[in-house]
Amino acid sequence: MKAILIDDELLALSYLELQLMKMDNFSLEIIGKFTNPYDAMAIVKHTKVDIAFIDIELPEINGIELAERLLEDHPGLMVVFVTAYQEYAVEAFELNAMDYIVKPVRFDRLSKTMNRILSKNRVSFNNPDPHPPLRMTMFRQVMIEEPQSPGQFSLMQWRTSRAQELFLYLLQHRGQLVRKSFIVDLLWSNIDLNKAYSQLYTTIYHIRKSLTPYEKRFQIKSANEGYLLELDNIILDVAVWDDSSQTIDISENLELYLEKMSSYTGDYLQEYDYWWAEGERQRLKQLWLNTALRLGQWYEDQQRFNDALASYLQIRHLYPMEEKSSFALMKLYDKMSEPQKTLECYQELTTQLKEEYDIPPGNDIQLWVKEWKKKQLPLKSAFL
Repeated sequence: MKAILIDDELLALSYLELQLMKMDNFSLEIIGKFTNPYDAMAIVKHTKVDIAFIDIELPEINGIELAERLLEDHPGLMVVFVTAYQEYAVEAFELNAMDYIVKPVRFDRLSKTMNRILSKNRVSFNNPDPHPPLRMTMFRQVMIEEPQSPGQFSLMQWRTSRAQELFLYLLQHRGQLVRKSFIVDLLWSNIDLNKAYSQLYTTIYHIRKSLTPYEKRFQIKSANEGYLLELDNIILDVAVWDDSSQTIDISENLELYLEKMSSYTGDYLQEYDYWWAEGERQRLKQLWLNTALRLGQWYEDQQRFNDALASYLQIRHLYPMEEKSSFALMKLYDKMSEPQKTLECYQELTTQLKEEYDIPPGNDIQLWVKEWKKKQLPLKSAFL
């Protein structure tokens, strides 16, 4: 294994190298010692490195930011943080770094770190792709299936709210390159540009480490001044919904159609107040509405009016101000000879739109109701 050592103190570098060289049972080659972190970055761009020992407190650049920038060139790089301060060691441990070591570096502690690295390498070699697919939800709330407990879902844990938001943004744009400049403008537009990029690198590092328990299922790649998130064996509920909602024939597979309808458990990222998610939220919502309306219309065509009624009422319960479902419901009540419910449905829609948006129902609905009332007059209905 090839290693680099990065510390702004030359004495600390030499001492760490001495301790590593005393470990005869590890095949380790130190290919570079750097007091300047930017020299290390230049070397890593052109040389394969397996392990990087990084002092967290560097004068020119934060050690965590440096780790992320090194990981951009070698995503499989194993990082070991070295620090003179216990609080930084605890922070590094919380970040799920490969390991952390407190200065002065003790031989026995360093030996444990190297054994941990060796063990990880053996597992990776013997099990190149051991993971089965995991399901993940983005409707309503983001949850992921536990790798060791199929069927059990939990919230993903993030060190900061910015890490969570950036991950979800990359997830929404999975398979697409998102430029760093755009991310900085999206999340850190109110701070100095250099500090903003530092925050970006640190946040990406936090994301990578939070994703460690999921092995290679999430891969953040850096290319062309941007980041690309790729998924491996992750089944997203939104992707399944998007792919299947338009392709299932109701008449041929009603049960599967109903199953897909029920998989829509709430709006996309409903529990998260991100303005950039609104466009996708509305697109998926409209797709569900169209799918539900199609189901209701199919029930009507089959003369299954009670099932059609239940379908339209479900839409109205979830989205009471959606005019298409209320309009379909009014027409169905008329078809079922229930004029009182027809009128009540129209009146409820009118009241809700007035209170919420101060607008009347659409012209098509108003014209239909006007003609419908004319037809009711000869019947001398009590409510007209």
